[in-house]
Amino acid sequence: MPLSEHEQKVLQELEQALYRQDPAFAHRVKSKNVYRYAGRYLKLSVVGFVGGLAVMLAFFTTSVAAGFVGVLIMFASLVMFWTNLRRMGKAGWEDVSRSLRTDGIGNAFQGTRTRLRDRFRRKH
Repeated sequence: MPLSEHEQKVLQELEQALYRQDPAFAHRVKSKNVYRYAGRYLKLSVVGFVGGLAVMLAFFTTSVAAGFVGVLIMFASLVMFWTNLRRMGKAGWEDVSRSLRTDGIGNAFQGTRTRLRDRFRRKH
């Protein structure tokens, strides 16, 4: 249901007041959205699944309990992946897949790679 003209006007006034009172907070709220967080958790769940697979393959022959822990990690990662995929919805998934097609899979992790490099870079 679309907003009435009065509701749109009130909403614009609230938004302008927020920008005047705390522009840094308003910018953070505008730049962060559900797609960003869900996309981050999708990447994390893929890494968790691969880690669980590695734990399972490494320890299953020596300890069934440790192999089972790997399976549990894989299951939790799949649940996390599915939950965040549903959170993104169809429109969000189309945005992600479109950006992967245009930027390539290597550039999808570029921001994460850059942050990790900057974090662990030695300062002389």
